[in-house]
Amino acid sequence: MISDPKLPLARSSTDLPELQPRSHPPEPQAVQGAASRGPRSAVRIWLLRLGVLMFVFLCATIGVMLMILPWRPEWGDNHLLLPYPTLRAIFATGFVRGVCTGLGVLNVWIGFWEAIQYREDG
Repeated sequence: MISDPKLPLARSSTDLPELQPRSHPPEPQAVQGAASRGPRSAVRIWLLRLGVLMFVFLCATIGVMLMILPWRPEWGDNHLLLPYPTLRAIFATGFVRGVCTGLGVLNVWIGFWEAIQYREDG
């Protein structure tokens, strides 16, 4: 170990000191790591299932809303957009409505793709 932090680090393997083999038993962290690689507990599996279910539900809900809302009259006649007529005109164009609908389809697809790809290992 270098005692002065301003000295440069060793560049080659010949500059490094020889490592001595350990004579004491492995640390408890290594033993815990091996135990954690075993089968998952039932609680952890159910929490994972619940997380996937919530993600799929959230993606599907947001996606369906993004597919339907741009084509409703409330989309352009929004009280938040009344003070901004230019922004209101932009939101009323078919291009912006189509982009929002496309993002909704993509969101639904991502949610269901995650549900299809879900696997329980171990």
